[in-house]
Amino acid sequence: MHAMTLRAATFALLCVAPVAQAIDADDAALQLADQPQAPSAAPEQRDWRGYAEFAVGLAQPRAEADVPDSARLSLDAVLDTALAPGWRLVLSDRLDGWAWSGQADRAINTLREAYLGWQPDAQTAVDLGRVNVRYGAGLGYNPSDFFKVGALRSVTSADPQALRENRQGSVLLRGQRLWDSGALTAIWSPELGGEPSDDGISLNLGATNPFERWLLVASHRFSELIDPQWLLYSEPGSVLAGMNWSVLLNDAMVGYVEFAGGRQSSLLARSQGEDDAAFRAAWVAGATWTTAFKLSVTLEYQRDNAAADADQWKALQNDAQQGAAADYARYRQLLGTRQALATRESAMLYASWQDAGVAGLDLAGYWRRDLVDASWQAWLQARWRTSVADLTAQWLYNHGEALSNYGAAPARQRWQLALTHYF
Repeated sequence: MHAMTLRAATFALLCVAPVAQAIDADDAALQLADQPQAPSAAPEQRDWRGYAEFAVGLAQPRAEADVPDSARLSLDAVLDTALAPGWRLVLSDRLDGWAWSGQADRAINTLREAYLGWQPDAQTAVDLGRVNVRYGAGLGYNPSDFFKVGALRSVTSADPQALRENRQGSVLLRGQRLWDSGALTAIWSPELGGEPSDDGISLNLGATNPFERWLLVASHRFSELIDPQWLLYSEPGSVLAGMNWSVLLNDAMVGYVEFAGGRQSSLLARSQGEDDAAFRAAWVAGATWTTAFKLSVTLEYQRDNAAADADQWKALQNDAQQGAAADYARYRQLLGTRQALATRESAMLYASWQDAGVAGLDLAGYWRRDLVDASWQAWLQARWRTSVADLTAQWLYNHGEALSNYGAAPARQRWQLALTHYF
C-alpha cells in the first residue's frame, strides 16, 4: 500500500476506533500471585489463552535519520493451570517477528513468566521460577518497581500498561503471607548471568538476573485512608526503601503517591562507570478522575533526583553537538535499560475511555512533557473490540529541539495499524 494511502487510512481509523484500558494502580501486594494480564476479548473460564497479531508501521524520520517502515507478526500465549491441589503452573510467552524495510528480519522471544506455585493454605503461597514482579502506584513512571531494570526486550507499543506487562520476568523465589488487613512478601533473586544477550531467542538471564537481589514488601490497612505499602530492596552497593499509597479522595477521584530512595549513584555516574553514591530519592504523585460513562483522566508529576539536572543535561547536549557524543549516547542507552527519567522532572496527562459512545470502542492517549528541556511526546490509541478480534491504531509524536529528551527520537512520528485475533 502506498505510504500516503496507509497514513490516511490510519488517521481515519484513529477518529473512529479504540484503546487500551486505563492502568490499574491498585495494590498488587494483596494478591497471592501475579496474574498475567488478559486481553480484552480473551475467552473466560479457561486455563490458557492466546492471540496472534499482525501489525504494519510507518515512520516519519527526522532529517538524516534512517527509520524504516515495519511489519510485525506476534504470537502471545499464557497458561495458568492447576497441577494438583495446592500446586499451580504459570507460563507466559510472547514471540515478535519483525520485518524491516531494507533490513534483516528478526525474531525476539520474551519469556515473561515460567514458574511453579505452591499454596499450602489460603494465606500462604510460594513461587519458584521466572516471575514478572510489578510494583508501583504510578501510571507512567514507577521508581519502586525495582525489577523493571533490564526487563524490556521487545517494544511494540508506547502504552505504559503494555510496557509493564510485556516484559521479561526475573528468576526468583517468592514467599507471601496474607492476613485480614495486610500482606508480607519476600523475594530473593540470584545472579545467573553477566551481560544481556543480543540473541532474540535467548532467555537473556544476564539482563534479568545480573546480580543477587532481594526485596521485602509489607502492607497493612490501618484505616480506610491509611493503607500504605512499604518496600525494602537490596542489590550490590545499594539498599533502597519504597512506599506506595493510594487513597479515595471522593466518589470519583483517587489520589496516589509513590516513593523510592536510598544511597545510590546518579544515572550520569552509572553511565560513565563511576560511583558518586549519595542519598537520592524519586517520587510520583498523581490523581485519577473517573466518570460514570467510563472515562478516566490521570494527571501525574514525576521526579527523580538521580537523573540529570538542567546543567548536566545541557552539558551532555553541548558535548554531543560538538562531536563528542559518547557520553550522551551511553546515558540514553542506560535510560532505556532502566526505564528511567532522562531529566529530574516530568509530567504526564493520561486519558482512557472505554466504550466511547458505542460498545466495543475504546480510546486512550497521553501527553508527556519533560519539565527541564520542554520537549514532549503525544500518543493516541484507538481500538475496536469484538468477541474474537481487535482492530487497533496507534500514533506517536515526538516534539523538541535536537538532542532534547523527546526531540532526539529518530522518528518525529510513528503510525501503527494492528489486527489481533484471539484463540
